[in-house]
Amino acid sequence: MTVSYDQDIVAWAAEQARLIRAGQFDKLDIEHIADEIEDVGKGEQRELASRMAMLVTHLLKWLYQPAFRSASWSGSIREQRRRIRLALKRTPSLKASLIDPDWLEEAWSEGLTKAITETGLDAFPEAPIWTADQMLTEGWLPGGAED
Repeated sequence: MTVSYDQDIVAWAAEQARLIRAGQFDKLDIEHIADEIEDVGKGEQRELASRMAMLVTHLLKWLYQPAFRSASWSGSIREQRRRIRLALKRTPSLKASLIDPDWLEEAWSEGLTKAITETGLDAFPEAPIWTADQMLTEGWLPGGAED
């Protein structure tokens, strides 16, 4: 049975796995397999960027809306840090992203957009004012301690 990648990706993946296990390497759809392997890595990178953007959002809100600080907000900050730590533990090569200024700028921009949308404020800094290390430091909060 030959299933096209474009026809049914789930059936295609099952067939490719079967061919690999059977040692029938000459029948493999190498180009699409390579694409899928690359996509796995990109998915991990997107997940890390999304978590960092969410952390940026919460930290900006924490700094710029002190009257609204709550246990829920500090819990959200702790949760994003926990998930980022887990992602880095599972995929140590992602640590390089944390020191890439372009990557941090993109995560900041995404978090900034979300903070503006959620608060209606436009006073947030356009460029990162904290390092990734600072933002990931357990217990650190800008402008004040946790509730």
